[in-house]
Amino acid sequence: MAELILNTIQLSTKEHIKAYVELLKMRLSLLVAFSSAFGYALGAVNFSWATMGWLFLGGFLVSGASVTINQILEKDYDKLMKRTQNRPLPTNRISVSEAKVFTVIVGILGLSILALTTNLLTVSLSILSLVLYSFIYTPLKRVGPIAVFVGAIPGALPPLLGWVAATGHISMAALVIFGLQFIWQFPHFWAIAWVADEDYKKAGFKLLPAGGRKDLNTAFQIMIYTMVLIPLGVLPSQFGITGLYSAFVVTLCGALFFAQTFYLMKQCLVGEESSYKAARSIMFGSFLYLPVVQITLILDKV
Repeated sequence: MAELILNTIQLSTKEHIKAYVELLKMRLSLLVAFSSAFGYALGAVNFSWATMGWLFLGGFLVSGASVTINQILEKDYDKLMKRTQNRPLPTNRISVSEAKVFTVIVGILGLSILALTTNLLTVSLSILSLVLYSFIYTPLKRVGPIAVFVGAIPGALPPLLGWVAATGHISMAALVIFGLQFIWQFPHFWAIAWVADEDYKKAGFKLLPAGGRKDLNTAFQIMIYTMVLIPLGVLPSQFGITGLYSAFVVTLCGALFFAQTFYLMKQCLVGEESSYKAARSIMFGSFLYLPVVQITLILDKV
C-alpha cells in the first residue's frame, strides 16, 4: 500500500514538472534564446562563451515568463481552440495562482541573470519585450491585425538584445539585424493565422490583414513583406557585419521564400483547400528561413 502511494506521488510530481515545462513553450523560448545568442555572436568583438551562455539562459527564462503570462491571460480562450485546449492551464494541471508564482520566479531569475552578466540596456530591452508581448500584443489579438505589428517588435528584439549585450549600444548594424527579423514576422504570423483561422475565430482572434479574410488581398500583403526580405538580406554585408557569401545565401533564401507567396496567390484562385496547403507551406518555410539565415550569417562572420 505504501509503495502504491509513493508511486502515485512520484507520478503526480513528474506530471506537474512536465506541465511547468509545457508552460515555458520550449520550442519558442529556445528560438528566442538562440536568436539572442545569434545577435551576441554577430556583435561581439571580444567573444565570451560564458557571457553568451548566460545570455542564452537569461533570454530563455524571460521568454518563458512572457509566454506563461500570455497563457494566464488567454486561459479561457485557449479552452476554445483545438490547438491549445490541452495546455496546462485549460486542463487545470496547473492552477492560475501556481502559474503566476512560476512566472514571477522565472522572470526575476532571467532578468537577474541578464543584469549580472550583461548590461542595463540589455535588461531594459528584455523588460520592454516582456511587457509588449504579454500585456499589449496578447489583448490586441482580439482587437485586430495591429496586434501583428506590435507582436513583431518583441519577436524581433532577441537578436538586438544579443548585439547590445556584446557592444553595450544600439548601432545601425544592430538595427539591420532587428529589421530582418521584424519583417520576417509578418509572413510568419499571417501564414500561421491563415492555417489556424478556424481555431482563431473561436477565440475571437483577428490577426489576418485585409479585413481578416483568407483571400488574394491577404496573399498579396504576405508577398510584399516577403519581397522586402530579399534586399534586407544584402544589408549585413553592406554594413560590414558579414561577407558576400552570406549575402548570396540569405538573398537566395529570401527569393525562395518569396516564390512560395506566388504559389499562394495562384492557389487562392483555385479554392480554399488549395490555398490552405499553400499557406501551410509558407508557414513551414518561415520556420526554416530564420534559423538558416542566422546560422549562415554566423558562419560567414567566423
